[in-house]
Amino acid sequence: MSFKKEIARRRTFGIVSHPDAGKTTLTEKLLLFGGAIQEAGAVKSNKIKKGATSDFMEIERQRGISVATSVLAFEYNGIKVNILDTPGHKDFAEDTFRTLTAVDSVIVVVDVAKGVEPQTEKLVEVCRMRNIPMIVFVNKLDREGKDAFELLDEIEEKLRLKVTPLSFPIGMGYDFKGIYNLWEKNVNLFSGDSRKNIEETIQVSNLEDSILDELVGEDSANNLREELELVQGVYPAFDQEEYLAGHQQPVFFGSALNNFGVRELLDCFVKIAPPPRPKMSEERLVLPNEDAFSGFVFKIHANMDPKHRDRLAFIKIVSGVFERNKPYLHVRNKKNLKFSSPNAFFAERKEIVDISYPGDIVGLHDTGNFKIGDTLTSGEILHYKGIPAFSPEHFRYINNADPMKSKQLAKGIDQLMDEGVAQLFTLELNGRKVIGTVGALQYEVIQYRLEHEYGAKCTYEPLGVSKACWVDPEDPKSEEFKEFLRVKQRFMAKDKRGQLVFLADSPFTLQMTQQKYPSVKMHYVSEFKD
Repeated sequence: MSFKKEIARRRTFGIVSHPDAGKTTLTEKLLLFGGAIQEAGAVKSNKIKKGATSDFMEIERQRGISVATSVLAFEYNGIKVNILDTPGHKDFAEDTFRTLTAVDSVIVVVDVAKGVEPQTEKLVEVCRMRNIPMIVFVNKLDREGKDAFELLDEIEEKLRLKVTPLSFPIGMGYDFKGIYNLWEKNVNLFSGDSRKNIEETIQVSNLEDSILDELVGEDSANNLREELELVQGVYPAFDQEEYLAGHQQPVFFGSALNNFGVRELLDCFVKIAPPPRPKMSEERLVLPNEDAFSGFVFKIHANMDPKHRDRLAFIKIVSGVFERNKPYLHVRNKKNLKFSSPNAFFAERKEIVDISYPGDIVGLHDTGNFKIGDTLTSGEILHYKGIPAFSPEHFRYINNADPMKSKQLAKGIDQLMDEGVAQLFTLELNGRKVIGTVGALQYEVIQYRLEHEYGAKCTYEPLGVSKACWVDPEDPKSEEFKEFLRVKQRFMAKDKRGQLVFLADSPFTLQMTQQKYPSVKMHYVSEFKD
């Protein structure tokens, strides 16, 4: 198959939502329809010990939440689908924000009962800023929930999206009969049996056809006809150009747990979603069909297999072809590197690949060469933009609980920070290590992983810091900056990359400092630049 055809048949997307909206379950069912797994794992049930395929870290299985982005790939109707299942929990939002730099489109999952929740709003905001095409999937229709029109209004208002339903529910909760698919003009009847791989689908091109009354009952059929008339009157017709530009969002309804409405979503998705898109670097716009290879690291994961201390850098291929055993330039280190066993992913199952195309995610074994945001190319100097580090909101001293294991602790902290799990600051005054996180749950994850993956134990100590700001003086030699460093000495630290950081103990201190030293700029986001 030609290079251009390989690019055209790739779809790389992320699934985002608030925790518990059914994101991981939807991922499982997409894999089931793609023929990638035989039986989808139950995410919640403790009786069924089979965990969700995309939750491969032990702590995820214990707590029933996703804490790391996992990469899954499968073939469907001749299309190569790459899914990035992201954590929904706000404490792991940074991982999700970084992952959104590597996707070409997004599926947003909304719970029918809870509607639009705060984490969904934040993630959609990031997608909207980047004009990423979005499809909305309203999940859990077999439960009692909000009226379909009320939900569509809420999605439009809270997420500021311009929606157009491509499927519509027939009833809801106990009265749920199925879905009318406006995209394919058919009725999908709901049996409530999650073991059935594919539900019964009946073609109903004409809504006035009496077959509709026979299928769902006269009342439900009349109700559906009225609602669809209203849908066509209120919402714009689907326009693929508008969707691809990020200006219109199709909506599908279904129940992922019951395999319901998922095939319709997948069938439409592979037809309308964009193939790999061009990406802006600091130097120029890079197109997928260029001959020269380029890609960037958006995630690093240590110990995917705890038996082998392996560390994988996840690379999104932007242009050209990535080949095994071919030397590529690591732009930041100015070194040529060869990779003998690049991996394609299926959660924790990995396969060695000889050749990968734009849109694919490749895992490269890493001995510590890579940082998040690094670029690999065939030789051109490129820096891909937009992989930020956010100012943490929680701060604690980290102490070694086992002096015999100080080497293991140092290595563990070093590797986990490279992964972007949290941020490490070293105080200038006394060299003490401070860990800053976006959410408190990350401390638990760090402690757990240090013990189980590195054999090191740590304890934490509270620290009265409310915000970390990256310091950017207009003139590093100015008297004002020297005074700032002297007066604020005990609040100064360096991050892992040696950048100067001011740890403010309160918003008031930060405000007063900015007023007193106007030439010293404070940043809440540190772009990963070399």
